[in-house]
Amino acid sequence: MVYNFFYYICDRRNYNLIQTKQMNNFVFQNPTKIVFGKGTIAQLSELLYKGEKIMMTYGGGSIKKNGVYDQVKKALEGFTVIEFGGIEPNPDFDTLMKAVDICRKEGVGFLLAVGGGSVIDGTKFIAAAVEYQGDEWEILTKKQIPNDCLPLASVLTMPATGSEMNSNAVISRRATKEKFDFGSPKVYPVFSILDPEVVYSIPKRQKANGLADSFIHVIEQYLTDDINTPIQDRWAEGVMKTIVETAPKVLVDRPDYDSCANYMWAATCALNFFISPGVNQDWSTHMIGHELTALCGLDHGVTLAIVLPGTMKVMREPKKAKIIMLGKNVFNITAGTDDEIVDKTIDATEKFFQSLGIKTLLSDYNIGDDVINEIVRRFRERGAVLGEHGIVTYDHVEKILRSRLA
Repeated sequence: MVYNFFYYICDRRNYNLIQTKQMNNFVFQNPTKIVFGKGTIAQLSELLYKGEKIMMTYGGGSIKKNGVYDQVKKALEGFTVIEFGGIEPNPDFDTLMKAVDICRKEGVGFLLAVGGGSVIDGTKFIAAAVEYQGDEWEILTKKQIPNDCLPLASVLTMPATGSEMNSNAVISRRATKEKFDFGSPKVYPVFSILDPEVVYSIPKRQKANGLADSFIHVIEQYLTDDINTPIQDRWAEGVMKTIVETAPKVLVDRPDYDSCANYMWAATCALNFFISPGVNQDWSTHMIGHELTALCGLDHGVTLAIVLPGTMKVMREPKKAKIIMLGKNVFNITAGTDDEIVDKTIDATEKFFQSLGIKTLLSDYNIGDDVINEIVRRFRERGAVLGEHGIVTYDHVEKILRSRLA
């Protein structure tokens, strides 16, 4: 089994290893080829097979304004290409099903996602749904993945989710205000092209969301129990430190190439499973954040910046050793007692998000008790298991959210 956080959330088989602080057994594989650097979009023609009918997917049209569309189209000269645009942020099931229908009708044999995480996530769903026999929503609700998925690749335009080098996707269904994830080794991109120059044209708000999302991807794999995994911990801290130090350089109107390159690669490494083999993982912040997006329409990165400080406060005791490690090795907090370092680290984490221009309280977005109650109800109804070893209970979820009201 490929190491994947969506599988691992509910895997309690290694719980006893907490007592002995041993690295967990793992299997690791990442088959995605990365083509990184300026001018690399032109290499598309060398990476694709001309015999396949290709569906090119993209979002709202920003790629037509920043020049990426023209670069891709030039590289695809001589290929048979069907375009499918309009994939939303937090890609919608009903929109994606239109693409699935076209793929089936036209006999599409390869998918090329040109966009950020939402476009790539949506394209992964299309890849899985085309061959699915039954209700395609079951891919998300029942984790039913067909044996045959269409191959896909990506041209990344927005560093954030790591979807360009992982096997995960998160899909929304606006009609029912739901948002679910799925993961399968069958939807790893065959290759992904990462040209840091695309970052130049990304709006500040989107860059801020991407930086927050990337940072918290690492946190979900790092801020659990300390089971003696120093290599993974140092890698994780290196990615987080790079994100924190690069953020102010990337958020300016005219960022330099090196800052864009470091940001782009850090965002990819935050969730390509390089830092996660053998460690326990949390992901409760993401699961709670998904509900805030589904119910309230908040940006994904915003929801994570709201929830994480609450998760750290409510779950501080089981996470204490790693919070201290985070404070010392990422935020350079060394003075004080252990409890003082924990407090300072939680505060530094929240201030980092605020430095990106993200407000970090539910009350900042006029979200109150009704939404909190609905999120807790949903988790109870689904029997959801949250946190490493299921330690984040429904009561914890309520406390986490209520701690973000003021």
